Amino acid sequence: MPSITRPSTRGEEPLFFSIVIGVYNDWAPLDRCLQSVAEQTNSPSFELIVVDDGSQEVAPEFIRRWADRYRLTIVRQPHAGISAARNHGIRASKGSVLVFVDADCRFQANCLAALGSAITASREHSSFQLHLIGDCSRLVGKVEQLRLITLQNHLLQPNGCIRYLNTAGFALRRSRVDVEKEVFNPVALRGEDTLLLTDLMRDGELPLFLPDAVVQHAIPLSVVACVRKDFRSAYLEARTYELMSRKGVRIRVSHGERLRMLVSMWKTSRQDSIGRLAWFLLVGRQALRRALSFAYRCLRLDRG
Repeated sequence: MPSITRPSTRGEEPLFFSIVIGVYNDWAPLDRCLQSVAEQTNSPSFELIVVDDGSQEVAPEFIRRWADRYRLTIVRQPHAGISAARNHGIRASKGSVLVFVDADCRFQANCLAALGSAITASREHSSFQLHLIGDCSRLVGKVEQLRLITLQNHLLQPNGCIRYLNTAGFALRRSRVDVEKEVFNPVALRGEDTLLLTDLMRDGELPLFLPDAVVQHAIPLSVVACVRKDFRSAYLEARTYELMSRKGVRIRVSHGERLRMLVSMWKTSRQDSIGRLAWFLLVGRQALRRALSFAYRCLRLDRG
């Protein structure tokens, strides 16, 4: 049974946002994320739902204490992956707009206010990609910043929508989904956000990009830990890309687009020596992941 931890005793006013965060042993980064939520200015009403995906320890007191600042619910489930965790959070939610971020993300102070204004003004849209940035104080963050800038610039469409979905900062109107069903495919343990994008594209929809609603993705890993994670991610994403291919929707960028993005990244990175190092590291990691993903798919086909 899920455990609910110290929800706010405020009245039952209508909630604009339900912020859903899946957590697996990420308590320290989550604490900084929850602090950034407490620092929001002029935000619409919201609740925050943390889904503990079978962490080795239950939510510590320094996480539970944020229930004194805003409406916080913590539920726990056996370890089943990020997709199952988000689906669990969606079912527990009450807000009219679902907001997804990762435990290692931090909202800029006016993010929820900007997000609320954009959603209210864009009634024809049901999904929204927030503006993601990296933490440039560390090399890993420089790499992430370079990656995010390039993707968001090159995949932005003339109408303001974007051919990109990253649940490190993504919002979806509740009316767009059946909350009792699985919004995220639980089979997808990695790449679940891109799989959701295929569903939106199949319905003729792309997320609206919101440049003023900014979320920092502050990856707490070292370079070596990131490379280790790439090995596992490539294996898990191979299964997800198989699911995408069955939907008949093209997601991956063309070779020409990839080349243009590499050139753009190089031009952006030339500002300093750390930027150039970030470029080489990013290109190396991407090449590694593509090679591993291809190898894993071939291995699965051979076994099949």
